[in-house]
Parts: sequence; C-alpha cells; structure tokens
Amino acid sequence: MKIDLHLHSKHSKRPSQWILQKLGCPESFTEPDDLWRITRRMGMTGLTLTDHNTIAGCLEIAHLPNTFVSEEVTTYFPEDGCKVHVLVWDINEQIHGDIQKVRENIFDLVAYLNQKNILHALAHPLFSVNDRLTLDHFEKFLLLFRTFELNGARDDMQNAVIRSVVENLTEADIRALSDKHNLESPFIAPWRKTLVGGSDDHSAVNIARSFTEVEGAETVAGFLDGIRSRKCMPRGRGSSPMTLAHNLYAIAYQYFNSRFGLERYASHDVLLRFLDRLLRPEHQSGGWVPLRLKRLWSRRAHRLATSDRLQDVIQHEGAKAVLNDPKLAEIVRGHVHQDDADQDEWWFRFVNSVCNSVLSRFSHNLFDHLSGANVFSIFGSIGAAGSLYSLMAPYFVSYGLFSRDRRLVEEVRQRHAPGGPSRDDEPVNMRVAHFTDTYYEINGVATTLRQQAELAAKIGKELTIITCDRERPMQVGRVRNFEPVEVFELPEYPEQKLFVPPFLEMLRYLYDNGYTYIHSATPGPVGLAALAMARILHLPISGTYHTAIPQYAKYLTGDDAIEQLVWKFTLWYYDQMDMIYVPSRDTGDELIEKGISPEKIKQYPRGVDTVRFHPKFANGFYRRRFGLSKGTTLLYVGRVSKEKDMPVLVDAFKKLHREFKDLHLVVVGDGPYYDEMKREVKGLPVTMAGYLEGQDLSEAYASADLFVFPSTTDTFGNVILESQASGLPVVVTDIGGPRENIIPGKTGLVARGGDSDSLADAIRAMITAPEKMKAMGQAAREYMDSRSFENAFLEHWQLYTREHEDDPNVMAKAG
Repeated sequence: MKIDLHLHSKHSKRPSQWILQKLGCPESFTEPDDLWRITRRMGMTGLTLTDHNTIAGCLEIAHLPNTFVSEEVTTYFPEDGCKVHVLVWDINEQIHGDIQKVRENIFDLVAYLNQKNILHALAHPLFSVNDRLTLDHFEKFLLLFRTFELNGARDDMQNAVIRSVVENLTEADIRALSDKHNLESPFIAPWRKTLVGGSDDHSAVNIARSFTEVEGAETVAGFLDGIRSRKCMPRGRGSSPMTLAHNLYAIAYQYFNSRFGLERYASHDVLLRFLDRLLRPEHQSGGWVPLRLKRLWSRRAHRLATSDRLQDVIQHEGAKAVLNDPKLAEIVRGHVHQDDADQDEWWFRFVNSVCNSVLSRFSHNLFDHLSGANVFSIFGSIGAAGSLYSLMAPYFVSYGLFSRDRRLVEEVRQRHAPGGPSRDDEPVNMRVAHFTDTYYEINGVATTLRQQAELAAKIGKELTIITCDRERPMQVGRVRNFEPVEVFELPEYPEQKLFVPPFLEMLRYLYDNGYTYIHSATPGPVGLAALAMARILHLPISGTYHTAIPQYAKYLTGDDAIEQLVWKFTLWYYDQMDMIYVPSRDTGDELIEKGISPEKIKQYPRGVDTVRFHPKFANGFYRRRFGLSKGTTLLYVGRVSKEKDMPVLVDAFKKLHREFKDLHLVVVGDGPYYDEMKREVKGLPVTMAGYLEGQDLSEAYASADLFVFPSTTDTFGNVILESQASGLPVVVTDIGGPRENIIPGKTGLVARGGDSDSLADAIRAMITAPEKMKAMGQAAREYMDSRSFENAFLEHWQLYTREHEDDPNVMAKAG
C-alpha cells in the first residue's frame, strides 16, 4: 500500500502564507475530491490530507475508500518560540479539538499524543519554519520523536542527512543527548527510529513526489500498523528550489484559473495552453489546433510586440518562447506526461527565457532614456522593469528558503553523521564567487582579477570569477562567463561595456555550486545582481572600491550634478556590503567622510607579479621597436584619458622639452584622449605606443628610465607596482592611492596633483641626478620583492576567512 502522508488541500493554512500573499494567492485552490482522483492516478492506494491545524479537507473526503483523517499540527518550543510541524494521522474531531488545546507547547503536545497512542511524525526536521531552529532543537527532536519524515518539498541533502543520523543512532548517543538536555525520551529503545515519506505538496503538481509504502498492507489499518512496527519504506525523492518555485507558480495560476476560468481560452492561446499543461494537474482544455493558433498568433504578434505595457510584453515574449523552443512546443501539443520528472527544468527554461526577453526590452528603454537624459521616461522604465520582480518572485522565495537552512544541515551532519553525505564528501570550505562587470577589458581591475583566477587555480583556493561576455566561452578554468541579456556601450567610455546579466541563470548557478561567500568587484549591473543574490541566498557579501567612479563621471561629463548623483548611488551600493575593501588609506578616508561606517572599511593587500615585471627585461626595446635614439625615456602606462590628468602630463613635458632635448616620453595605452593628445604633442619627442601586452609590456617597463603617473583619480594604480618591480623610480601625485605605494624620497617622488609645474619639477629633480635615479630604481625593485602577488592574494584570502568565520553577523547570513 502506498500513501502520500503529507498532502494539503485548499483548507491548508500554510507557514508559507506570506509567500502566496505576495503572489496574490491566499490559499491553495485544488479541491479535495480532485486530490483523491489525482493520487489514484499517481499510484497511491490510500489518501489522507495533512492541512495545517484543520481537518476540514479530510472530512470532505472521509466517505471515499481508503481515506483517513489527519492534520499537520503547528507547535512551539516554549523557551524560545521555535515553530515545529508535527504530522498526526488517523484522528477524529474529538482528538483534533484536544490537540488544539495543547499544541502551543511541544512537550505538552508530544505527551498527549503518546498518552493516547496516536501515530505521529516530525515533519521536515531540518526546515526552520520561523528561522529559530538550531542544533539543540534538532537534538531534542531525537529524544521526543520516534518517526521522522523525509520531505518531498525539501532539499535532498536535508533528507540524506536526516536518514544518516537516525539510521546510525546508538543507545550511547541517546543517553548523551538526554544528559545534555536534561530530557528523557518517552520510548523504549529510542535510538530505533522510523522514516516515512510525504510530498508536502500545496499545488497538486508534485503529489507523491515522496510517499510511504508498506508492502503487503491492503487496508488503512494495516498500513498504519506497518508504520508502528517499522515495516514501512519512504520512497520518492526530495525537491529543489526549482520544484518549489514551480509549485508557487502553479498555485498562482490555479487561483486565477478558478477566478476567471482561464482553461476556456487555452485552445485559442499558445501561452495559456502551455500554462495549463504545466501548472494545472488536471487540465481540461480543448484539442490542439496548430494552424488556428498560428493564425491567431500572427494577427496579434505585431500589436503585442510594439506595446510598452508589461502585460503585453510578457504575453508576447511568453508565446514566442514557447513557439521557438521545440521542447516547450511539445508540451503545448500534449506530448508530455504530467508526471514527467523534467517539468521543473522546462518551467525554468520558460520563465528564464521570458524574463531575459522582457529585461532586455526594458533595459534598452532605460539606457536609451539615460543617453537622452529623459528623466521622466527613466522613472517609467525603472518602474516597468521593477515589475519583473513579481514574475521572478517565486524563484527568489524558493532559493531563499532552500539556502537558509544549509548551514544548520551541515552542522547536524558534522556533529551527528560525520561519515554521512556531503556535497563534496568533506566539510564545507570557503567558496567565493567574485562578481565583476569588467574582466576581459584592459584595465587594472580586470588585470588583477585575471591574476587572481590563475593563482587560485594554482594554489587550490575555491574562487570563481562570475562575469558576462557574448564572445567568450562559458567556462574557462576559474572563470564562469554568462551570455548577457543585453550589452551597452558608454559613449564617453567605449572600451567599457555594461552587461545586463541573466539573473535567474546566475542565481541557479550559485546555489547549485554551493558558494559560501560573494564578493563584488564593481557596482555595475553584474555587481547589482551579486548584491541581490547575496540577499536571496543569505550569503555574506563584500565589495572592493577599486575606482573613483563619481570623479570619473565628473571628468567624462563635465557635470557636477552627475558627479553627485553617482556619489549617491555609489554610497548606497557599498553601504549594503558587510565589508568594503579599499586599496589605500586615502580611498577609505574618502568613503568615511562621505558617510560610510569606518567599521565596514578594511584596507587589503595588493601585490605584483615580480617574475613577469623585472629589471632583467631591459634590452633596448624602444630602439628596436620605435627607433628611438639614446636619451632619457619617461614612461606612462594606462588609460589615455582626461580623468587620468593626461593634459597635465602633456603640459609638463612641453616645459621640460625646452630644457632637455634628449628627453623622450612614451605613452602605452589607449583611450578617448588618445587622438587629441597625439595632436597636442605633434612635433615633440613623444611616442604613442598604443596597447602593449605580455613580453612587450614587460620589456617596455624595464627599458625605460622613469615612470610618470599624473592621475589624481586612481584609488590604487597597479602600474605603480609594475613599474617599481621593473626597477623604475616613480613620480606620482599627492592625491589618490598611488602615493601610498611608493616610499617618497627612496623609490620615487610626489608632486602636487593637477599642477604641471610641480610635476615638471619632480621629473627634473630625477633626470638631473641620474645616479640617484638609478639608486631609487634599485630600491624600488627591493621594495616590490616583499609584495609578491601570491603573498598579497593569500593575505586577502585570510581576510575573507576571518570575516566568514569570526563575524557573528556575517555567519548568520551564511546560514
């Protein structure tokens, strides 16, 4: 005999009521009689309903064969209010009334059930109903209950850990727990437990996903006796966030169907036909008429495609997703059975496709309005795109619920089932997902991230770079690249693109791969996705403030108001972080002055590849490559743009050229100021070398005499470390982070920021004392020997680890 022992009817008052209210669905809308018919189709030979604290649904079907009355009782630990669900089977109205009187206290409830010899089980033992469940509560469960449920709506890992714990309990274990909690178990041989299965299904989409079987039982009494005598077997499988989300969508659809009779239109509408097939367990829509539907679709497609209403856009994109995906189209044609195990995957494909299409459309509108500075239209686009939250909310809720209890599950596994299952057959380690909007571009942030990914793979640290790009492979080493929903270029900054990420795909990837920590390198669309996912998955998140974004915005637009607007966004974004890593004291002080809490800010170590950048690569590179004659070579490496104060360098060099005819300036890099600068220095000994990489860049550094960096907007400046590692002294400014990466007077000099006279004076002081300049170059190399990239990475990883392990607030989120 097979029975789903944890099944709900429309009378259920679920603990997830708030979820359904967000979806506009106050109840589950499957009729009890329908459930009886569906369970028979699913192979169940008996039926009971375990609605929350009510037996009304059961009483409606009590006249049907092989049914019995049950309920799911909500009870509490009196000391802290931890909520618990207990399945109680084969009761009557009198017992139900008695249970309601004692259920506020779990100890009173269990005593009553044992006194009356009422068969009962602990439902979903590792699911924290109201976020208060702890290891101590679970240990008390082991003393209070004989029967434990493996739940079809919970994570398979939860069920596996529960099975491992209860099947390996010993008399000594129970005795130790009894002493620890000063609590006696009411059973004989309490270490011998029984396992049952139940689906915990609220939508009738996943009935009998998990169930209980008693071989040889032909009646309800025989079945229940099989549970009492431990002759039952839990069958089926657990769930995933995708399964729960599918359920929530089904509940919503069934609600609207009951209100508006949507199935009447399913034979006339591709989208409704698809929804009816996957979201209603007993669809009754008419036959499939492909030619008619295609004609109807072609007449409506143009109107829907050109409409800006969110409802029309979703309808258009939904129907298009179904028609363009052969597998989804098969579902519409009725070629897929209702109990097919891949339904969750198909539904995810559908929702993901629709969300990506809608997001692409509205992000286009948003960026078009931003480019045209159409402020009022911007707010309209943001509001419409924000409506996508409702469309994706079931996945947000589902992944959040499943993530919340992972830490407790691992704690129980390590304490009570050390030889039991684990996601990696070992304790959970730090697994960092590092999100970035820039990875394949040529800039300091991207360069550092590429080095970190390579080094993490080399030394065995669990670091994955999460980014977007359309022209790169999906996975290479420690880099997981997602195809973006949309790509936008910034007119003022064409080298930097904005990628709109496929949110649901990223969310699923993070959960499936068990990441324990999120780091955001940038506050663009990918960084915003990282922040949202950290909140959904209850993971700690930190961010790095690499770039003086508001100052860049000012330089690029010349608009003070834009700078202030960007500051507001930047401060809001970084204030959401648990920790903010800054590359320099100057950068940290600036954020503190702007209102960020000092406790959140931590300076992190930065290093340089001391093998790749080395004085040994000095080999007459400029003479061979560019035909330069002997003389003193000044070098600049970086973005050629006004926000890097390149006009200040041009002005300073013009002044120096009047005094030193053998002085040559080499500019390595590109950017929006490149062509203008080329015109400015026409006729002067200036070489615009463009981008250099690999060995060419190493030789370019080592073959120069002095490195000059006029920027006042850099928070760090990787090139400062690279040049010193190559044996070059450095001239920097007194504004920003680069000055903190030299030893003034020993490895370089500091000039006033934005002052071409001061910059020229510093360069002059260097080139007129060649022996001193050479000694500074040697000191610079020695200074960098202590700042290898590997050492800096390991120090930074230790910061992650300490934050992850020691901060109770962060650890609470990690749970």
